[in-house]
Formats: sequence, structure tokens, C-alpha cells
Amino acid sequence: MPLAASAPRIRLATRGSPLARWQAEWVADALGGPGRAELVLVDTVGDRRVDVPLAAIGGQGVFVKEVQAAVLDGRADLAVHSAKDLPSTSTPGLVLAAFGARADPRDALVGATLDQLGRGAVIGTGSVRRRAQLAHLRPDLTFAELRGNIGTRLARAGEYDAIVMAAAALRRLDLAALIAQLLEPDVVLPQVGQGAIAVEARAGDEAVLAAAAAFDDGPTRRAVEAERAFLAVLGGGCSLPVGAFATLGADATISLSALVAAEDGSVVVRASAAGDDPVPLGREVAARVLAAGGAALLAGRGGPPGGPPGGLP
Repeated sequence: MPLAASAPRIRLATRGSPLARWQAEWVADALGGPGRAELVLVDTVGDRRVDVPLAAIGGQGVFVKEVQAAVLDGRADLAVHSAKDLPSTSTPGLVLAAFGARADPRDALVGATLDQLGRGAVIGTGSVRRRAQLAHLRPDLTFAELRGNIGTRLARAGEYDAIVMAAAALRRLDLAALIAQLLEPDVVLPQVGQGAIAVEARAGDEAVLAAAAAFDDGPTRRAVEAERAFLAVLGGGCSLPVGAFATLGADATISLSALVAAEDGSVVVRASAAGDDPVPLGREVAARVLAAGGAALLAGRGGPPGGPPGGLP
């Protein structure tokens, strides 16, 4: 429920990109509208270093650390993120206060469909997860680095035969008409948390936690918790391509599919399972992936998992 008229305004920390602002404004509306919330814009290293691959500047977490810091140091009350950008382990002092109802979790091709792409076509993406799965499906494709916010990448789309983006991002910015093809999860498995908005608050800030809990979507939380539990077993997100996607059935049973792949797509290890408790389910699917060959892939990276680049919107 929205905040009472007498309640103080809640400050929402967010990145300044159009998509991030859309997400923060959605949270503000859920809290009662602009009069009940204000945005605190934060610049992140992921936004500043668009000339460098994500894995080279720290992988997952590069879009959230500064936003989280604004809550931890008191400049803001809530941090608003794309759930897929969050590391799989909690940040000390913060709790996941809410998950907004999940939008379309799929990836989308802009510029051409898979069937329209000729041999050797060039795909623009900064996500190793997307590259590996598309390369596994179409070994003839080639890939080029493409990073930046939605507008930046769309402005460069003509440099490639197609680019890959998150369907939810395009829909939220009223750009769905640009989608040439939606990639179903059995073709390209989404990133953990893709399509969901996550909100963090300071542990113990009961008034803010109560306000955020009012718009927490239970089915989305359970699905994303299963995906995050899978990722946590792999070490927060290995530097290899990783994907996971959970759905809830009519009886609330969670079905989780996940994968880890070689960077070049030559090997893709998948596993799936169903259950009622998201965290044990995520751990079970992770164990299956590791036993089926994922452990060998991780060992081939020369050490323990490092931190998954996650994938761009």
C-alpha cells in the first residue's frame, strides 16, 4: 500500500540511464507517487567505462555498488536495481526489501531474426552469456563488443547485422516495435533475475522495509531467489557464461532451468528440476550442472569462480 500522507518522502537511489530512471519511477509510483518519493541519481563505474568489457572492470556488481553505497551512507533509503545486475550474495548492511512483478524475461534480437542472419553475420553484444548460447546454436555467427545504455546501443545497431537486448528494457521504454525476434528460454536462457526490479534497504530500517514490502511480488521473489541460489553455488557468478530461469506453476511449484557454458559456445551444460523451496532448488540445480560437466568448465578457467558479467539489458 502507498505511504500515508504524513509519512516522510523516501529517497530512491538509482543509476541515471533512462531505463534505470523508469524503474525507479515505477517504484516511486508504487510508494504513492512523486510526492512520496524522490530520486537520488548515482553514477556507476559500469556507466562510466563503456569502452571496456564488463568482465574487465569487475563483472557483476559494476552497476550496483555505488547505488548501494548511497543507501549505506544515508544519502538514500532504497536502492533500485535491475535484479540481473545484483551479485548473488547479499551486501552487508542491506536486505532485499522487494521484487517488483517480473516483466518479459526473454532476450530479443534487434535488426534481424536468426533465420534472416546469413553465415558469418556479426552480432553486437557485451554479454558473454548471450554470445555463448548464440554461438552454440549458430557456430557460424561472429560477435562484436557493444556496451552502453539502451539509446547508445540502439544508435549503433546499424554497425551490426543484429544486436541482442533484454525484451523488458525495450518494452519499458516503449521500444518493443524494434524487436525482430524474441528468443525463448529454450533457445537463449535469460540471465538470473532478468526482467525483475529489485529494491534494497538498510537492514533494520523498519519503516522503509514495511513500505517496500507492500509492493513485493511473491511469485517473482520465489523465482528470482531460486535463480540466485543457483548462481551463489557457482561462486556469485563465475566468469563463464551462466544463465538461469525459474517459473511457477498453477500449484506454486517452482521449475528451474540453468546452464553454464564455454565462452565460445562449444560446450553448454544444462540442468533443471522442480520444487517448492527456492533456495534448496537452486542449489540442487547447481549441483546437477556441476556434476554434468559444469565443474570441469569452471576448473578450466584456472581457479575458483570470479564473478559473472551478467549481461546487459
